[in-house]
Amino acid sequence: MNITSFLIYCIIVTFTPGPTNIVILSTVHHFGTKKAMEYTYGATIAFGILLVISAMLNTVLIEIIPKILIVMQIIGSLYIFYLAYQICKRDSSKPVVNETGTFRSGFLMQFLNPKVVLFTMTVIPSFIMPHYTAMPPVTISVLAITLIGFLAFITWVLFGTIFKQFLQNHSKIVNVMMAIFLAYSAVIIWM
Repeated sequence: MNITSFLIYCIIVTFTPGPTNIVILSTVHHFGTKKAMEYTYGATIAFGILLVISAMLNTVLIEIIPKILIVMQIIGSLYIFYLAYQICKRDSSKPVVNETGTFRSGFLMQFLNPKVVLFTMTVIPSFIMPHYTAMPPVTISVLAITLIGFLAFITWVLFGTIFKQFLQNHSKIVNVMMAIFLAYSAVIIWM
């Protein structure tokens, strides 16, 4: 296995902006680091579960990916557009009851995030299974990829925490930009 290619692929996919990372940034901006970490824990657990599912059901998934993919694209796109709308219309001056920065919302986002679903369905069969099929190396690989994803999420939490004051000072512009990036994520799923 080419470890360098594997690590580069994992880092690029997990650290680059996507729906989960943008929601993490928005959550830090509006509700603070603690809520963003709660969301991050949910997203990380779901990410790990998706990797486990991919590893366990690799052969079955290969046959049904086209059927699953279209459903995930539709549901994921609609959910991401909904999140974009919620972020765009958010008024920072009004107190909000939030369901965004919860463990449950982070967990759910991963299962509805087509970027994550596609990544988890491709990383195991592309990089791991051709070289390792025994349970110990596959398990270690799943744990390593989950850790890389968690580190990516933490990076976005830290970024949001460091720049929180700036983000709050430019709240409306930041909300619109994050909504645009989320909407872009929903559109690019279809390309």
